[in-house]
Amino acid sequence: VQLQASGGGLVQAGGSLRLSCAASGRTFSRYPMGWFRQAPGKEREFVATISGSGGITYYADSVNGRFTISRDNAKNTVYLQMNSLKPEDTAVYYCAADKTEYFGPARRVTDYDYWGQGTQVTVSS
Repeated sequence: VQLQASGGGLVQAGGSLRLSCAASGRTFSRYPMGWFRQAPGKEREFVATISGSGGITYYADSVNGRFTISRDNAKNTVYLQMNSLKPEDTAVYYCAADKTEYFGPARRVTDYDYWGQGTQVTVSS
């Protein structure tokens, strides 16, 4: 399985970005997908996850109401729309594929077995 994340960049506080993650190598629609982020000097933390069908989502409290995860199974792609960005959202963002087809929701790094390369998001104040 290969995951390719893109869409990061530099944005001012209050702005928006949309991240994309293109997947290949496994039946994409059967597995939940997640987004995590890692700021310098901090552990990788859960951001959001979405079920295989796209019908169920779950968010970290810190982004709930500002970020939206979605997926297009026809394109084997998962997205993270980020609105009302804050400087504390600055991090490298990673997409990941769940180990199982079951939607937990999976919030631990160890729940995922394939990871994208990460894309940098920087929010200036």
